[in-house]
Amino acid sequence: MPTAIKERFLVSPFLVFFLVHTIQIGIGVLGFQRYIAKSAGYDAWIAVLAFGLIVNLLIWMIYSIMKKGKGDITVIHRDLFGKWIGGLFSLFFLVYLLFFAITVLRTFIEVIQVWMFPDLKVWSFSLLFLLLTYYVVSGGFRTVAGVSFFGVILPLYLLLTIWFPLEFADFRNLLPIFDHSIKEIAISTKASALSFLGFETLFIFYPFIKQPEKSQKWAHFGALFTTFFYLLVTVVSFAYYSEKQLEGTVWATLSMWKIVEMPFVERFEYIGIATYALVILPNICLAIWSSSRGVKQLFGVTQHTALIVLLVITFVVNCLLTDRSSVDMLNTNVSKIGFYFIFLYIPFLYFISHIHHKVRGKG
Repeated sequence: MPTAIKERFLVSPFLVFFLVHTIQIGIGVLGFQRYIAKSAGYDAWIAVLAFGLIVNLLIWMIYSIMKKGKGDITVIHRDLFGKWIGGLFSLFFLVYLLFFAITVLRTFIEVIQVWMFPDLKVWSFSLLFLLLTYYVVSGGFRTVAGVSFFGVILPLYLLLTIWFPLEFADFRNLLPIFDHSIKEIAISTKASALSFLGFETLFIFYPFIKQPEKSQKWAHFGALFTTFFYLLVTVVSFAYYSEKQLEGTVWATLSMWKIVEMPFVERFEYIGIATYALVILPNICLAIWSSSRGVKQLFGVTQHTALIVLLVITFVVNCLLTDRSSVDMLNTNVSKIGFYFIFLYIPFLYFISHIHHKVRGKG
């Protein structure tokens, strides 16, 4: 039986809104538009809306799984599949979370190198950022939740920058609607996966929520707010760029920031990127905390030891990714793995869990 978590380590149900939303609004929002428009053109906004609604269905499945279980995902895996097979599934999930954190950090470093400091050393920024991550994560889950709260509230002003491209927007770009096949929209939905990943950390931090059944509505609200955010950015971007312009624009959101004009700042994209560090920090902290917590549960080591090992691995892998092609390959592979995990494994786990408890109830 898993030991009960003391109440002083638990967080209020409403904080799940910030935990779910902050880890979904990651580095992907800075340049996801080009990838989703490749197959479905400017009908890709439909794919964003569809993916957001599917995420809410998957969150419902996660809560259904967790309510039937007696701990986090490592405990549920052991109950359903046994010690060894369940442990293997848990290990795969924890490695996936680790590489999710690596992807976010390395891609953010690339953004800084391209837009601000071309000579920035990967190792130096990684070291500083991971030391900050260590400080936050070692403070416990409540500290991570607090950082996630501020990671949503403080950068929220960036949403106002959507106003500036509207001056040059032509919403007729989005017409005609439904001009692409279902298959093309489905491919676009898959391409938007990386932007919505991260909510599956619910599998780990669920036991740390006070009265977790009351937090489900907040998890859904967080995912819906994420969907609204991505949908807004998508529609404005499609109205601002022509399809040919978008094909050649790697960081579409950042490029829109270049037209922001204010009396007190000339290059707003520098302000935006610096502020975005507040968005990236809770992404990495929550993913690393979840992975280190899972390692503690799986191998019986202290979470502090697991944290240090995972941060060292993150640092080494970041330093090994030296060029654009390797970073792009990492993004593509993590996106694919995450897509198959949430679309195939979560429903599979839901049905296995449902059958298991139905059979056990009859027994």
